[in-house]
Amino acid sequence: MTAHDDARLIAAARKGDARAFAALVDAHQQKIRGFMRRFAGHWADADDLAQEAFVTAWRKLDRFEGRSSFASWVCGIGYRIARDARRGHDRGAQRDYEWLSRQDEGEAGAPLEDRIAVARAMADLPDDERAAVALCLCEGFSHSEAAAILNQPLGTVKSHVARGRERLLKALETHDE
Repeated sequence: MTAHDDARLIAAARKGDARAFAALVDAHQQKIRGFMRRFAGHWADADDLAQEAFVTAWRKLDRFEGRSSFASWVCGIGYRIARDARRGHDRGAQRDYEWLSRQDEGEAGAPLEDRIAVARAMADLPDDERAAVALCLCEGFSHSEAAAILNQPLGTVKSHVARGRERLLKALETHDE
């Protein structure tokens, strides 16, 4: 979907057209859910968080200024919801194992032990680094888009991605030994 298509649907949704908003959700839900899955670490939680992000976006659609893409804006909403939910939520190794056991076929090519090691390494990253890594390396957002989503300076996001990548590589090297 193009930015023009998004703008047209947003304008219609602002006038109360629920079908237009549903089209926006259909167009962007995979990207939002993918980010939430990587950030939250548990598919059921992530899908709930993504749904909550879209519900919040619907309620606050009048606040969307168009300075970023619609997907970036919704990812930012989802990030803040997930970050707040995470503060009181303790994920254990069993949840990581269950999440990895249910990975979709596109990610299931790696051995389960490697996927568990990656999930544990991601879980060990500080929230800001994990979010930047999930957005840029896993979901394909640019550093600029991630900076807008996370409401952080561009240089900070680049640093988070670089440090996060380093930590993941180090954790995977340790796992291989």
